[in-house]
Amino acid sequence: MRARCLIVDDEAPARADLRYLLSRFDHVQVVGEASNSEEALLLLDSLDYDLVLMDIRMPGGTGLDIARKLREAANPPRIIFTTAFPDYAVEAFDLDAADYLVKPFDADRLARALDRALATRAEEAEVQPVPKRSDGSEPPHRIPVHKGDRTVLLNESSIIYAGAARGYSYLQLSDERVLVNFSLNELERRLRGAQFFRAHRSYLVNLDYVRELAPDFRGTLMLLMDDPRKSRVEVSRRQARELRRVLGL
Repeated sequence: MRARCLIVDDEAPARADLRYLLSRFDHVQVVGEASNSEEALLLLDSLDYDLVLMDIRMPGGTGLDIARKLREAANPPRIIFTTAFPDYAVEAFDLDAADYLVKPFDADRLARALDRALATRAEEAEVQPVPKRSDGSEPPHRIPVHKGDRTVLLNESSIIYAGAARGYSYLQLSDERVLVNFSLNELERRLRGAQFFRAHRSYLVNLDYVRELAPDFRGTLMLLMDDPRKSRVEVSRRQARELRRVLGL
């Protein structure tokens, strides 16, 4: 299921640039555009969006004003601010922005923002024991992935990290990202190796691939992964202390 996205920017070239960048992501669909805050609020009232990419300074009201109103909604979309002005970042994150992109930015930076923005907010389910076979033994540590009419069994050692986005979960491998039919909680129960750590409600990380721990400017940690994509995985404040304990830091 593709995430429905609204672009809000008063400059037509900027909207066109965002449409072009977003066209590279199969899991996101642009279904609306607005050039000012009035148009944006009208569109947001008429359709449930998953994601809003929004400028800060616009005629008739700012993107921050829109974000304040969206906080009152029952199921608000995630907001990524896209602006030429870096000085509103603190206020944006105080309004629960998923990310803050300063123009110009590239597709790789946008990809990280989309991953963060579309991460599920579903509450973590109570951990259940892994089911055993009829002979009492545990199933092998492998994850089935459907590829067309085939089912491929992945060894857990090939998984760099697992992520949860709105409506699906995925596994990041060295050369591709594959969708799976399991929730992140189910994946956590299946991936029982000591090297897997729940870094965030939306990320399960293979610690064998962690290259560096970097502080985030919001006061959290970011894991820099040792993979061809140079992936970056967020660690929640709640899990940062536990991760340091696990790593002996």
